[in-house]
Amino acid sequence: MKQMGLYMHIPFCVQKCLYCDFPSFAGELDKREVYVKALQKELIQKAPQCKNYAIKTIFFGGGTPTVLSAEQLQCLMDTIKQNYDITEYAEITIEANPGTLDFAMCQALHNMGFNRISMGLQAWQNDLLQILGRIHTKEVFLDHFKNARKAGFENINVDLMFALPNQTVSDWLETLEHVTALQPEHISAYSLIIEEGTPFYDLYEKGIYQETDEQTDREMYHQTVSFLKQKGYHQYEISNFAKNGKQSRHNSLYWLDGVYMGFGLGAHSYWAEKRFHNPYNLACYIQKANDGMDLAEDVEDIPIQEQYSEFMFLGLRMTDGVSKKRFLERFGQEMEVIYGDELEKLKNEGLLEENDGFIKLTEHGIDVSNYVFVAFLKDDDEMIKNI
Repeated sequence: MKQMGLYMHIPFCVQKCLYCDFPSFAGELDKREVYVKALQKELIQKAPQCKNYAIKTIFFGGGTPTVLSAEQLQCLMDTIKQNYDITEYAEITIEANPGTLDFAMCQALHNMGFNRISMGLQAWQNDLLQILGRIHTKEVFLDHFKNARKAGFENINVDLMFALPNQTVSDWLETLEHVTALQPEHISAYSLIIEEGTPFYDLYEKGIYQETDEQTDREMYHQTVSFLKQKGYHQYEISNFAKNGKQSRHNSLYWLDGVYMGFGLGAHSYWAEKRFHNPYNLACYIQKANDGMDLAEDVEDIPIQEQYSEFMFLGLRMTDGVSKKRFLERFGQEMEVIYGDELEKLKNEGLLEENDGFIKLTEHGIDVSNYVFVAFLKDDDEMIKNI
């Protein structure tokens, strides 16, 4: 049976972080119950489309999913289990900001079937957490990390961010030192991206904060790779590091061109070679879900040249690289037929290398990955000439 992933979007937050541009919001917590009911209806409505698929990953993201009550989360889990074919060893993840994870919640999550928690620490220093608009301190994080362990979670991810306002290299190394001492199974380490429309964007525009210079950003990144390798973490993707066998299977689904269905406000799906998303307006989403209406917006048939491109630049995020064999199986064309000139050029520039049938980024290629990815974008006429 074919396999797929489910993504559940919970848009509610206690307080929205200043850098966040996801479809989420603080307040409106009084709408949680009606939202959960709408989400259940959407799950039931879409179940027939997924009947020939086994669910290998489920990911509750946000927002902060753990601002829902344990009873509300249990209702959603029950609806999924009753309507979808979940594989025996499915990875079932929930994002949880420290500050929303007391022991009772951790125990309830574990009992209802979640087997992976992703905790957003971001930084070890309380002053940096305050700058980011986080609701927790490092002390709260430590307490809640221990709650998760005590409840039985053996697969915990910690999200971290570098290149933050006023953050030094020594701050970043201190964060890595303290987090690895806790031995989480997985660490995600991302460079801060200042997105237009966020409070951070306005603060940078006004000159209140200065963007971290590229040299410091790259130094922090290379320190991350080196430090985590010494601590026993395998880098399997540009920004993700895991203990043996603990790679995120759900995120790998995205990077390896897998099929997934998104549920909830603004959730995105990749299905039947189409890309679409749910409404971004909360009232609109709830009404349409309750009325059993089609939720898909901006439905896009993905042209074959775009499928080629996505296969390449998403797969190249993985440290193993992209498989020439998988490309051939997926598209019925040799990779060199489509991208021969690009591959040769990027290899000559020292940005790509080939090993055992895999094309991968070099260390320098990772530093200029956006330049590499752009090389695999072609228009229709160019693509036709190559085939």
